This record gives sequence, C-alpha cells and structure tokens, in this order.
Amino acid sequence: MKCVIIDDEPLAVELLEDFVRKVDTLELVSTFNNAIDAVSFINQNNVDLIFLDIQMPHFSGIDFLNTIEKKPLVIFTTAYSDYAVEGFNLGAVDYLVKPIPFHRFLKSVVRAQQVLNPAGAIQAITENTTVPELEQDFMFVRAEYENVKMNFSDILFIEGLKDYVKIYTTDNKFTLTLISLIKLENLLSSKGFSRIHRSYIINIKHVKSIQKNKVLISDKRIPISESYKNAFFERINL
Repeated sequence: MKCVIIDDEPLAVELLEDFVRKVDTLELVSTFNNAIDAVSFINQNNVDLIFLDIQMPHFSGIDFLNTIEKKPLVIFTTAYSDYAVEGFNLGAVDYLVKPIPFHRFLKSVVRAQQVLNPAGAIQAITENTTVPELEQDFMFVRAEYENVKMNFSDILFIEGLKDYVKIYTTDNKFTLTLISLIKLENLLSSKGFSRIHRSYIINIKHVKSIQKNKVLISDKRIPISESYKNAFFERINL
C-alpha cells in the first residue's frame, strides 16, 4: 500500500516512518507537516492510505478530509481520544491514540489491507514486524532520532508538558519524548512510581523528604496537589 503521513509533530512523523519501514506491504511516498500542503499531492497522486493527525494548526485533519477529492483509506493518529466517534463517522479505518505502540499500528495496517485486499491481509505480518516483549525493569522512549532505553530505577521524576513529557534521570539529565502522562502513570504505577500532581509523576525510591505540599527529589521540590495527596500519603503510609 502506498501511504502518506500528515502530522505537525516531527517526533510523531519519525516514529511513523520507522513503523512503516518495518512493514513490507507499506511504501511511504511522502510526509507532510501540515494538511494544507498535502491536499494537492493527494488529489494528483495514487495513495492507498493516509496516517492523518487530527489536531493541527489552521487546518485540521477533519478539514483536510472534507477538502480532498480523492478519498484514500485513513488511519487517524492523535494525542486526543475525543474525536474517535467523529473519525469513524468520516469512514476512518482506525483511530490510533499517541503514543502509538507498534503492535497497535500493525493491527491498523492489517485492517486497512483487509479493506483493499482481504485475501492478502496476512502478508502485512512478516519477520520484520515481530514485536519484542517488554521487560519489567525498563522501557524504550522515542527521543529525537532514536529509541532510548530507560531503566525504571534511573528515573527520578517525570514532568508533563502538554503532549510531551520530560523524564529526569539520576545522571542529572532529562529526555523529552512524545507520550501522555496518563499512559506513563498506567505503565509505572506498579513499578514504584506515584502521580502526585497533574504535571508530575515521581519515583518514590528517590524521595529524600516530604513536606506538607512538596517532595524533595535530588535538588528539586515537586508540588503535591490536593487531588493526589491522600492517595500518595496512603501509599507511603503517612
């Protein structure tokens, strides 16, 4: 399938490009960082599938779909789940919420191929598309042009910044990656981490001291919000 990626987030585009390279039945023909530039290309070229972000400045993915004359298959990619119903009403093959795991991406590709070629859909799964098992004591996060391995024990705390997070580590550095704080909370809550604020997840083992409304980790004082205080204090038996 000839595919196009349309997304205003460079990290998101790079991740999808990497995923596309792993699937033999996909051929990436172009990428765009805004939907306006993609309109004429889609209308003038043969494209089977579009990976389309919804929330883009000035011209959304929904606007784009309502503008183009030719209608390839569409898989929406977005950091927000609020548009899922609207996306499916527009005939989208699937709806992927960022950060997108590879196995979920692959499922969408198979679904798209079933629409185009039901008999050949199984071909989307090849030796190159094997999903490795995730170990219990580390995770990989996308940072710039690579996937960085991060040991849970090395993470001090995580700060949420809208669609991105900063992961601060024991080497006095931080990694910026495209992922939601909620997804990290779900992943890390069983690994000794606790959400203490709408913008912060902390590694409890690195807490030096606790005040009424703050914790000290390394040299950073991190606020504890009222909405998370009781659950946090119960967890550490305070």
